[in-house]
Amino acid sequence: MRAPLAERLRPETLDDLVGQDHLTGEGSILRKAIAAGKIPSMILWGPPGVGKTTIANIIAHTLQVPFYTLSAISSGVKDIREVIDLAKSRHAVLFIDEIHRFNKSQQDALLGAVEKGIITLIGATTENPSFEVNAALLSRSQVYVLKPLGPEELGKLLRIAMEKDAWLASKTIELQETEALFNISGGDARKLLNLFELVVDTLQEDSPIVINNEKVMDIAQQRVAIYDKSGEQHYDIISAFIKSIRGSDPNGAVYWLARMLAGGEDIKFIARRLVILASEDIGNANPNALLLATSCFQAVAMIGNPESRIILSQCATYLASSPKSNASYMAIGAAQSVVGQTGDLPVPLHIRNAPTKLMKQHGYGKGYRYSHDFDNNFSEQEYLPDAIAGTRFYDPGRNAREDELRRYLKALWKEKYNY
Repeated sequence: MRAPLAERLRPETLDDLVGQDHLTGEGSILRKAIAAGKIPSMILWGPPGVGKTTIANIIAHTLQVPFYTLSAISSGVKDIREVIDLAKSRHAVLFIDEIHRFNKSQQDALLGAVEKGIITLIGATTENPSFEVNAALLSRSQVYVLKPLGPEELGKLLRIAMEKDAWLASKTIELQETEALFNISGGDARKLLNLFELVVDTLQEDSPIVINNEKVMDIAQQRVAIYDKSGEQHYDIISAFIKSIRGSDPNGAVYWLARMLAGGEDIKFIARRLVILASEDIGNANPNALLLATSCFQAVAMIGNPESRIILSQCATYLASSPKSNASYMAIGAAQSVVGQTGDLPVPLHIRNAPTKLMKQHGYGKGYRYSHDFDNNFSEQEYLPDAIAGTRFYDPGRNAREDELRRYLKALWKEKYNY
């Protein structure tokens, strides 16, 4: 039985690698490091099928040191420690695929060995390492960003496959159109090559084998959404989904929702993002939005697929059709900015807690006016530290519900906060 085409064609030298010239081309820093045999610990970050594992394998073939491979899906701390023990007698390179799947304790197990130079770490990830790799490990590694392959590079891969693979070279192939192949692969070399092999295999009784868009689509059975829930499209499509709802377009919202569902996205992930959006982009313009989004998350967790699509659609279209306000989001951002600039300002004495006699003697709670003892349950007093007294963080949005809040606050605070 043949190995998959992508595996048969996996490059063993940088000269054979297609794409990533910014990292591995002539004069690039990574090529120089590999040539010198002194590579740093590194994180290779990029979408699927663009060369992360291939670069690790090239390093393995080039460097004259032991090379170990672990998968974060199936390996644990015990496996890491075994490799580190082996490397203590001779420096080794450790490649960890999908390193973002390691939890903090697993990543921490690597720290000492990387810091002391016992191992050189190569981690591969489709996720943003700033979020998925702990800061200590990240600070000890270089991050190299790999890019999706473009049409020119994908075309080059097909030409190499037809010339260098013995099985394909034995066929007479007429490649008339490539658009469907490129669209379905979405910049993923592995997906492209394996789809190409499937098409040739299906048509191999023909002579010549004529490949065009229609035949590729027929063989693929249906247009495959260019979506990988562990890759770059994961972020692009959830971004399009959120921006459609923020932009009050329920049509865009359900389209991108359908794309995510077709791609197998985690329905709880989608529902969580709706909860966040309900507060960030709608907020007090329609407080019911957060209630509905929270109920949506709970319902999705209870119901599961396939019926959750209906619940998600209801929530997404409601949020898209709702009045919008980011006033609460802007308020906390402004407050955090002031905290970052001014540090730990003291709490005014009159609103400090005073559970003991000593605290009361030192003025804790002195002068505090209990709001419910006054008309309208309100007594004007200062709640901010002296250094920032009178600062307004919350500016109600311009919509029916927040206009009502604005009028209420203005009636209470008169001119102090200039509502």
